Amino acid sequence: MFELNNLAEAGRFFLVIAGELILLFIGVTFLVGLLQEFIPPETIQKVLTRQKKFIGNIIGAALGALTPFCSCSTIPILVGLLNGGAPFGAAMSFLVASPLLNPVILGLFLSLLGLKVTAVYAGITFLAAVFTGLLWEKLGLADQYKKVVIRRGCCSAEGMEEIAATAEPVTLNIKFKRAGGMAWSLFRQVFPYLLLGSALGAFIYSFVPESLVIKLAGPGNPLAVPVAALIGIPMYIRAETIIPISAVLLGKGMSIGAVMALVIGGAGASIPELIILASIFRRKLVVAFVITILAVAALAGYFFNLVF
Repeated sequence: MFELNNLAEAGRFFLVIAGELILLFIGVTFLVGLLQEFIPPETIQKVLTRQKKFIGNIIGAALGALTPFCSCSTIPILVGLLNGGAPFGAAMSFLVASPLLNPVILGLFLSLLGLKVTAVYAGITFLAAVFTGLLWEKLGLADQYKKVVIRRGCCSAEGMEEIAATAEPVTLNIKFKRAGGMAWSLFRQVFPYLLLGSALGAFIYSFVPESLVIKLAGPGNPLAVPVAALIGIPMYIRAETIIPISAVLLGKGMSIGAVMALVIGGAGASIPELIILASIFRRKLVVAFVITILAVAALAGYFFNLVF
């Protein structure tokens, strides 16, 4: 009877959390897609090429939060910025902010972990993106860019390319259709991960003992934060999957610092992103990227443990 009750509870948890995440994801991606219609990559490039140091880093990090949600669409924008003459440091702030501050991650945090946690996370990752760009430029890493040319992003949709290729004016109706198309396309890609995260979260919620979570990754384990940061990169669980799981783990006793380290490590320097970056950066800059993300993940984790 106990196991049947647990199974029923897991089913209810799965339906509720999956429904919330699906509605949230579609709504946020549509709004971001609409915003990107008014702030295309060409506009980002023009803005950054006119900015001085520090101000450019701040703007680069802010614009990075408005980019698409995967490396194969962010990297072509980054290459366009560097080839177009944007300051190296500002472009690097854009690169670091893009996966960590995208609106879907912030929306998931807000929905599952609350406003305070979301605000602190956003503040830490934004400052990390700004100062990473400044540091890398100061260290003279600009020569580590290979000056490649990317002809087409792998996430672009054929219909969007056809519209862009015509000489007809882009009306507001077309922009709404494009935003809706982008939201639906991204949703189809991410839907399995949303379901996986909800299912694993439901399983942990109903069947994993709190004592086990506290022992392995609770506040009393000083190694929980750096270990979480280290395993986040090779594990490569998408943020749409790990954040629902993290919310449950927090309820089971996992330290919030370990959760943040895991999210930042996995989202900030995933294996697919590193492979793409290795094609446009030389080894020194790729290594600097990994070390920086790990350092940010660990420091943010310890900071969260202190604050919360």
